[in-house]
Amino acid sequence: MRRADRLFDIIQVLRLARTPITAAAIAAELEVTPRTVYRDIATLQARRVPIEGAAGVGYVLRRGFDLPPLMFTIDEVEAVAVGARMVRRLKDPKLQQAAEAVLAKVSVVVPEQLKPHIADAHVYVSPGVAAEVQGADLAEIRAAIRDSRKLYIGYADAEGRRTNRVIWPIAMAYYVDATLVGAWCELRADYRNFRVERIQSSKVLRERFDQQGGKLFREWSALPKHGPEG
Repeated sequence: MRRADRLFDIIQVLRLARTPITAAAIAAELEVTPRTVYRDIATLQARRVPIEGAAGVGYVLRRGFDLPPLMFTIDEVEAVAVGARMVRRLKDPKLQQAAEAVLAKVSVVVPEQLKPHIADAHVYVSPGVAAEVQGADLAEIRAAIRDSRKLYIGYADAEGRRTNRVIWPIAMAYYVDATLVGAWCELRADYRNFRVERIQSSKVLRERFDQQGGKLFREWSALPKHGPEG
């Protein structure tokens, strides 16, 4: 979690708390250490956020404090609402949770008159038909892409034939009917797209690969996105 996000989340936790809340309780909710919370609270207090309390006693946010509203147009607010709802169709639980968190954060800081357009937006997004993922953790794969770490996967083709291979994950490709991992495959010595529901097992390796300044992504992007698979 980025520090800026964590500072925002601490304010949100304090805002919702009815009684003083300890650093340990905040740390447990944010999955960080109490020491980190103490340091972040000191930073917020130095920035004149009216947090009162002390270590071992608990902290409260002085009543009346509010973050300045974010300036969104009505179209921008509805774009956020639609985008977050579209994430639900991706069958990626961590990404879905993140989308709901975005909606919650935005709904707190937009002007009052715009809040109904987020929480009760008059839009419908179909659930999509992408298959449920069983053998892979999509959050783990996305982290491997960010960290340029190789993956060892067990993959079944359309006929159910399984191969084990090492891939260099480059990108995620999301469609209504499927989610693909775009990668360089060491077994095929070429770019390949892997349907996530056919990944039967997945393990992030310590070994990294070189993204070559974005060259791998650019070359993969030039390929037909639904093929070749596996």
